[in-house]
Amino acid sequence: MLDIVELNPPAVLKDMEEATRAIDFTMGSDAQTGSLLRTLAASKPIGTLLELGTGTGLGTAWILDGMGPQAQLITVDRGETAPAVARGFLSSDPRVTFYTGDGAEFLKTMREQGRLFDFIFADMHPGKFAQIDDALALLAPGGIYVIDDLLLLTSWKEEHALLVHRLISTLEQRTDLRITKLNWSTGLIVATKIA
Repeated sequence: MLDIVELNPPAVLKDMEEATRAIDFTMGSDAQTGSLLRTLAASKPIGTLLELGTGTGLGTAWILDGMGPQAQLITVDRGETAPAVARGFLSSDPRVTFYTGDGAEFLKTMREQGRLFDFIFADMHPGKFAQIDDALALLAPGGIYVIDDLLLLTSWKEEHALLVHRLISTLEQRTDLRITKLNWSTGLIVATKIA
């Protein structure tokens, strides 16, 4: 019933995965997470979406594959090398804007401008393990917040495990969110803002 082998990936994904391997980037979103991102992005057909952590754009490709023609995506990364892969494959899509810079500063600036997003995929330290209040302040009522990579791995350092546990506890205590914890893919939380 649950087909994790054939998820009907975006056409560009195979070439992007090859380019990702070529630069030895190992932190890209997996296909299960991508499939969920695409489905959730499709629920916001004219929405404004935000991805914190472009990487090589694997998650970006899935999000774009789900977005309607009027939706807009801003994707943020502090690095240059990995996002260059994403730009090379996806920059011709007028729905996506790439931003290079510090994620914490980006969140602060967006909050000062009063920006709101209908969907946030937080896949970098700012907005996921730090500046959570800033990220969630940008989430519109009814907006969806997604984080991944929450399943415990033996390779994690103790500090990282503490960050994950603190993050989950923080989200569980918020009264402005309804959350679902998924023991699926790399471990995800999907939250919807209710206030």
